[in-house]
Amino acid sequence: MKKLIWAARLRIAGPPISFAAEGAFGIESTRLDVRDRSEQRAVPQLKHDSKGLSGRHSSLPAAATGLEQEAELSQPVEAAEAVEQATQHILSAEVDKLPRVSSVMSDLYRLFRDLLRGKAGWPVIRLVLAIVVVLIGNMFGQVRLNEWNGAFFDAVEKRNSVAFLNQLAVFLVIIAVLLTLVVAQTWLQERLKIRLRERLTHTLFDVWLQPARAYQLGHVGPSGSQADQRLQEDCRLFSEFTTELGVGMLQAFLLLVSFIGVLWTLSSYASFEFEGREIVIPGYMVWVAVAYATIGSGLTWLVGRPLIRLNTERYAREADLRFAIVRVSESAESVALYSGEPDERRNLNSFLDAVLLSTRRLSGALARLTWITSGYGWLAIVVPILAAAPGYFSGRLSFGEMMMVVGAFNQVQAALRYFVDNFPKIADWRSAVLRIAGFRQAALDLDRIAAGSRRIEIRNHPKGWLSFENLSIALNDGSILIEEATAEIRTGERVLIVGASGSGKSTLFRAIAGLWPWGSGVIRTPSGNDMMFLPQRPYLPLGSLRSAICYPAGPDTFDDAAVKAALTRVHLQEFAQSLDRAERWDRSLSLGQQQRVAFARVLLHKPKWVFMDEATSALDDDNQASMLSIFEHELASTSVLSIGHRPGLERFHTRTLHIRKTAEGAILLTLPIPQAGRPWMRWLRRLRTKK
Repeated sequence: MKKLIWAARLRIAGPPISFAAEGAFGIESTRLDVRDRSEQRAVPQLKHDSKGLSGRHSSLPAAATGLEQEAELSQPVEAAEAVEQATQHILSAEVDKLPRVSSVMSDLYRLFRDLLRGKAGWPVIRLVLAIVVVLIGNMFGQVRLNEWNGAFFDAVEKRNSVAFLNQLAVFLVIIAVLLTLVVAQTWLQERLKIRLRERLTHTLFDVWLQPARAYQLGHVGPSGSQADQRLQEDCRLFSEFTTELGVGMLQAFLLLVSFIGVLWTLSSYASFEFEGREIVIPGYMVWVAVAYATIGSGLTWLVGRPLIRLNTERYAREADLRFAIVRVSESAESVALYSGEPDERRNLNSFLDAVLLSTRRLSGALARLTWITSGYGWLAIVVPILAAAPGYFSGRLSFGEMMMVVGAFNQVQAALRYFVDNFPKIADWRSAVLRIAGFRQAALDLDRIAAGSRRIEIRNHPKGWLSFENLSIALNDGSILIEEATAEIRTGERVLIVGASGSGKSTLFRAIAGLWPWGSGVIRTPSGNDMMFLPQRPYLPLGSLRSAICYPAGPDTFDDAAVKAALTRVHLQEFAQSLDRAERWDRSLSLGQQQRVAFARVLLHKPKWVFMDEATSALDDDNQASMLSIFEHELASTSVLSIGHRPGLERFHTRTLHIRKTAEGAILLTLPIPQAGRPWMRWLRRLRTKK
């Protein structure tokens, strides 16, 4: 059990941590064994910028616009930062140990294996087959057009007006067929882009939105970060480039197969005299085309190979800039209150400079590659004519036959030079494949990490209670170490966990929710359907206020009367007429109002267990008492485990657990609070009297 990721934690310096429940009587104590650790081992620390993207202003929460006092919000910041820092350090260290296969073919195999799996993959397969049929038809059309080319120019050379007009009529028929095929190819190609993006995005959604995975994946390092970029921009680039390059390569291959035979036959004339002997080179023009394409492709790869890395770097820096801009936009009120615009400008300038630097590097590489691609293209105009000129001037080829040779050579060249002409796009596509495959693999690797190093086991309690059995939780900076803790919370209890900032209260909250699996021991919880978690800042989804109140259920789950009754109970009745209005409610509502929306959710869902982490920190005393009284009346049978630091919260709970560092060891004290001593009961009686 001790072989978990303790290599990522520091031995705690100073007194060990204790659980203590405080009160005046009825004390039960349990001494927990915490060994003294005199030796400390240095563990590499992450460079954690506590300022974030907003410099010294980032710790300020959004200012209230309602009636509540929204002070006391900065307390959990240190704990949240410690959790984020430890999570990123441990996860990134574990993920880095896993093998990486960087081959583009292996990446594509894994991606397309998921994309084409099951019935959902059949629309993609049907579109691909339809495109193949169209491309084969286009191949025959191009061969027929090349044959027409010889007949047409022979008619021009012989000044035969009748044959000239006949060939024009044939040309119109050929072009009509080819035009139809090209339009069909374009439509099918665009449909394939849509289908690929749909399947790829849904596939990544499936691996990303697993329980707790999106939270943990954001800390595994570059491959798992910037999920918005991976799921939106990279999916778009992958679907578009994969379709365009795949169709283009298939078309080039079919043209190569069809025209290489034509070119081989037409170049059978080629013979050279050497020391009085005639030397015949079968397929002379084919070898010229292959040699020319090989030289061009080799130079293109040599000069353009850095584009893959530079494109990957550019997209990463673009994502950083976009995130920084969104972060400032989301925190605009806090920035304005601190007059932090100059500091934000400096931060954004640094992100912009990184984007411009990567773009300048990319532009230089593209310019160097253009020397090869453009020069190759210009020379390709005269190379087939120069190669076929000896046959024409010797009389072995007519003018029309020479034009057929040139046309066939150009088709073979177009197929062979596809790599040269499209290398910048190939490099861009390869970087998109790398990012998407890395993101997908990082998400899947989390399961392997959990299987190999996860120590905190989450099990269902047979009686529907909550219990900790020899529970240990570790962070990597030595600021907190909860070890070998054992406690039990029964149905109907209301328990408060208190402690100094950064002592691990929120870490324990996340461990109960299954977000923080690193440690040892067992947490036995009620059924997942019976629990609801209320963080300090509730999540409000995009859409209507009704959707936000009913979350995570759908907006139609509860009837209108129940939703309005819940709003009235949490003193938000003024929003009853705005239930179906869609806007950014996380911006328009103050934090105190958002916290009351969370209590409205509790009223609607009626969970048997509620876990709160500073869930009333932005409420004034009256509103806090009103919200907590829900568990005395509407949800009297609901069990509550809350985390808080505000003085006086103990009086709203039946028991208090105190996480405290002492020189005596870890002690768990249990203290019931007398029923008659609850001030909030007196507050309720006064409220009824006023009414």
